[in-house]
Amino acid sequence: MDRDEQLHARVAWLYHMEEITQGEIARRLGLTRLRVNRMLAECRSQGIVRVSLNTRFASCVALERRLCQEFGLAEAVVIPTSGDPGRITAQVGQAAGAFLSQHIERHGVRNIGVGWGATLREAIRSMDPAPIPDASVVSVMGGLTRGSELNTFEIARELARRLGASCFYLAAPIYAGSPRSRDTILAQDVFADILARIRAAEVAFLSLGDLSPRSLLIRHGLPPDISVDELREAGAVGDVLGQFIDRSGRPVAHPLNRRVVGLPLDQLSRIPAVILAAGGIHKAPVIAATLHGRLARVLISDEATVLAALDLAPGRTRR
Repeated sequence: MDRDEQLHARVAWLYHMEEITQGEIARRLGLTRLRVNRMLAECRSQGIVRVSLNTRFASCVALERRLCQEFGLAEAVVIPTSGDPGRITAQVGQAAGAFLSQHIERHGVRNIGVGWGATLREAIRSMDPAPIPDASVVSVMGGLTRGSELNTFEIARELARRLGASCFYLAAPIYAGSPRSRDTILAQDVFADILARIRAAEVAFLSLGDLSPRSLLIRHGLPPDISVDELREAGAVGDVLGQFIDRSGRPVAHPLNRRVVGLPLDQLSRIPAVILAAGGIHKAPVIAATLHGRLARVLISDEATVLAALDLAPGRTRR
């Protein structure tokens, strides 16, 4: 056993400390390369070699892996939480912009659906122009009836400008006056092409809203006949695409959800890559809900928010 342990130690030293290749180690010690590879794995499993990452991103990477394993995410991006809460949205947005750029390039994405909000605005602002003339950007929900750089129309237009892409709007308010009027709006011929483009999206780039006054939707988008208190009483913890969800990630039983002019949540899973970007402790409950309901394939957030969300959404087995 001592001789075997000594050989393991020698292999580990040569590989990790002297940075000698596995092939060269095999030649020096009279072993096969396969045997060297196995011995290196055994060194890790037996504790002969321990790997420590001396970086402030180590805990973030560990959280990324946990999110993917426990909630079926394809990818996750977790950044260190800023000491200045006012900077979190911008920093999460920058991380989201970098991820979206890489995803578009890596997967040859041409059809992009986009939501709204401050995080998405910051994401798009941080993206370098990268012309994709045959690409298209479409808003996947209606917008505010007042001008705002955070509105769906402005967000979609700016992303299209950065990509040199065509831009299409779901030119309607977020909420219709009633479920019947919503159905009437979406039945109009003028929306047929837009709805088809939304359904054909390869990526949905979205943010999340909470129930606090920080939410753009709560401040400016709710119809006058709807109060935050009644949404809370219905079990809502926040919204995705203007549709309010409970802690399990399911739409709450409130008539407002049937008035949304946009992509229904039950159709979100048909889009290959749903990318959610949101940060700040106030968004932990709605992030937890989306994780629990498996509404996303990619989550981009900050470390403190993810930890808070995990406390609210107990881990589940990988699907």
